[in-house]
Amino acid sequence: MIKVNGRQVPEQAVQFELERLMRFYAEHGVPEDKIRQELPMLKERATQQAIGARLLFDEAARLELPVSEEEVEARIEEMKAEVGGEARFLEILKKQGTNLVEFRNQIRIGKRVDKLVAKVTSDTPEPTDAEVEAHFREHQDEYSKGEQVRAQHILVSPKSGSAEDKLEAIAKIREIKERIETGADFASEAAAHSDCPSGKQAGGSLGWFSRGMMVKEFDDAAFALPVGGMSDIIETQFGYHLVLKNDMEAAASPELSEVEDKVRDFLRHTRRGEALSAFVDELREKATIETA
Repeated sequence: MIKVNGRQVPEQAVQFELERLMRFYAEHGVPEDKIRQELPMLKERATQQAIGARLLFDEAARLELPVSEEEVEARIEEMKAEVGGEARFLEILKKQGTNLVEFRNQIRIGKRVDKLVAKVTSDTPEPTDAEVEAHFREHQDEYSKGEQVRAQHILVSPKSGSAEDKLEAIAKIREIKERIETGADFASEAAAHSDCPSGKQAGGSLGWFSRGMMVKEFDDAAFALPVGGMSDIIETQFGYHLVLKNDMEAAASPELSEVEDKVRDFLRHTRRGEALSAFVDELREKATIETA
């Protein structure tokens, strides 16, 4: 249990920060097994971020930064549009065990924190052209794009580790492979028979991925196939797969002009993050934080 100035930090807040960190790493190409290895470190970071968020909420409340009804209403209208309309929006609130009055208050609190963050980071200098260029030269490899593949797959997972269940899974995926080879549609077979959620959601599509993002056996097969080619049956820790390679892109090293906005945005966010971290550290020194 964690308390900040006598108020408990909900476990859900730590879990929220942990999931956000895991998504960030996954979106930046870190393999799933590596993320799992780093889980203890990520949990500690998530805990510290949840404490920092609580400190910011409390400070924003103390300062009573003004938030207008128009700002709250504008955000609610944005969210209605994002989820598909007012009826769907109210349905989501009901499932979350809240109502519009409580939710408006949550929006107001969030907007107050946003204003505090903007105030704390307002004096952060913008990166100069020279700084952008220097960062790009020092980290050019990080902006290079490795070889990528776009593929679909079908997964058949054995019901257990028994030899009988494995043989049953192999027989099932062989039948699927034979149907595709004689004209059946790969996406339709994935939707009907794949044990991976991608089957029903996107016809087995995994989108674009780089080397190292998938388990080795899958990775090796996907990158070795010609575009349009289908693999033989591949066994991984998840079961038995068929892979259809849709497209590929060669590795590329961009010029600064191609990624200048991205570099500038990274430096800008880094500086603002440093300013916010320093501010949270000041709040932390004045706070009473209990962990058990």
